[in-house]
Formats: sequence, structure tokens, C-alpha cells
Amino acid sequence: MRVLNWSFLVVVCLGLLLPSVSHAEQKKTLGQWDVHYIVLDTTFLTPEIAKANQIVRSKYNALVNISVLDKDTQEAQNLSVTGSARNLLGSKIDLNFKKVVDGKAIYYLAVLSHDHRETFRFEVTVQQGNKQEVLKFQEELYVN
Repeated sequence: MRVLNWSFLVVVCLGLLLPSVSHAEQKKTLGQWDVHYIVLDTTFLTPEIAKANQIVRSKYNALVNISVLDKDTQEAQNLSVTGSARNLLGSKIDLNFKKVVDGKAIYYLAVLSHDHRETFRFEVTVQQGNKQEVLKFQEELYVN
């Protein structure tokens, strides 16, 4: 578990506003949770933030960011996050999520290497005790 300053959140939020980012923040309600997810280019992270979180900045790396909130209270949830990404040829890549705590916010981050215009189908499992939900989404990634 790593503790970050608020600048990480600012970088991620700024990434949402930039038109060259291929995707905006998205949310799905799964059971009692609101699961927020975004996939963005690691080059949008500052070198300092990337280094502090052991993330390699590269135009060929995407950052998968998952945040899970209680649907009613909107409080960040401390849980287990696992997942994989499968390209259109069926090659499966396991995602190794790291938990990052920034104040009251909790993020689960994984890095995914990709080629230009490569499409991935993501399957992310969030689990807390005996409660488990699966998030499925698809993203096309670009090399900037």
C-alpha cells in the first residue's frame, strides 16, 4: 500500500480533460458498489508521480485505474482487485493491481503494455469478504 499526495488525483483528473486521452472516466454500479474505471496513457503522469508509484512512463503503457465506492455512502472501499485484459486475438494479460491510498480515496492501479489501436476486453473482479462483483469493459488504446 502506498500513500500519495493529492497531486496524483490532480494528474488523473487532468487526464480526463485532455482531448488526446482516448477515454473519459466511466462508472458501473455493481451490487452495492459504484465502480469507477479509466484507462489512460502513462505519459500523462508526471515523472515524479510515476517514480513514486513505480510506474514506467511510456507511450506503449496504459494505466488502468479502478476505484470502488459504496453506492449509498460514496465512501472508498478497501477490497481485493484482480483482473485481466484480452486482446482481440485472444491473448490474455493478467493485471497486477497495486492499492494506492490518497487521503480518503483508494485507487487500484495496474499497467498494461499495448500497441497502437489495440483493443482489449477487460475483466476486473472486486471482492470484499464474501461479496464479489465482476466489471467487464472494452477499450481501444492508442500510442501517442
